[in-house]
Amino acid sequence: MTAPAMNADAGTDLSIIIVNWNTLELTRDCLVTVMQGLEGVSTEVIVVDNASDDGSAEMIARDFPQVELIRNDENRGFAAANNQAMAQARGDFVLLLNSDTLVHGSVLPDSVDWLRRHSDVGAMSCRVLNPDGTGQRVCSMFPSLLNLSLDVFGLSRLRRPRFFGRYQMRHWQRDDEREVETVSGCFFLVRRTVIEQVGRFDEAFYFFGEEVDWSCRIRAAGWKLFLSPVGAITHLEGGSQKRLSHRRNVLLSGALVRLHLKHRGRASAIAAYLLMFLFNASRAVSWSLASLVSRSPRIHEKGRYFRAVLASSREIWPETAR
Repeated sequence: MTAPAMNADAGTDLSIIIVNWNTLELTRDCLVTVMQGLEGVSTEVIVVDNASDDGSAEMIARDFPQVELIRNDENRGFAAANNQAMAQARGDFVLLLNSDTLVHGSVLPDSVDWLRRHSDVGAMSCRVLNPDGTGQRVCSMFPSLLNLSLDVFGLSRLRRPRFFGRYQMRHWQRDDEREVETVSGCFFLVRRTVIEQVGRFDEAFYFFGEEVDWSCRIRAAGWKLFLSPVGAITHLEGGSQKRLSHRRNVLLSGALVRLHLKHRGRASAIAAYLLMFLFNASRAVSWSLASLVSRSPRIHEKGRYFRAVLASSREIWPETAR
């Protein structure tokens, strides 16, 4: 593989940061598409390996010598790992890119060009596709108590009225430019000057919620956030999350509560905790009852999954608020 020009000493347009944790094949495929899509933009690529045990770091060092590799001796979490790379990133623009993504065409230079031409926009994302080519509902609204309630009670799945789909903006196909409340964490392109102004990720968000918190802080500093369909990436999803098992829902629920505690206050955080408890408890009960009359391994696994989440409910409330 021929290494693209990534001359940081001559001035770097773009720093691409990828966090890897036991996603060897996905990270390799991601890096291949990244390297193919850098024409016209001076770039550095930084990969942070969070103590993978699948040979990921060795593969990156061997197959992508042009990549700056940071090896952690423990899994520091998504937010902390990104912060490590941001601390040494030299680009005028910084892209946080998931390891389970594939970059298409000229989306990288086109996104940089778009953000450079919109001086009032602090960060942006592009179109994000599923493996079958359909669009993903990235860049949602803030998970307010209203939006969480619509999700918990299943109303967000109803097509009518359109109000019910507001949280994930279900009636928007992501095929036109729009100002948004949050930028997708799988493709988060931000100005260096914004990072210098608002700071990096809050490391209290270990795996989820950090990009929503960052979006709130960027908007509070007076910047706009946008999705622009200048190009697309494919987000395969799963990746590191598959290894978390029921911890995924525990961490996600905890992040939602922490977001409310930080941005909406303690009363809002308590309400968010109760909503997430109701969500997890209702799923634990319904799947467990279904497993009594079904031999389906999937149904039995769902019951075990949500019972484990429910058993960890105490962890969902942030330690700093106890």
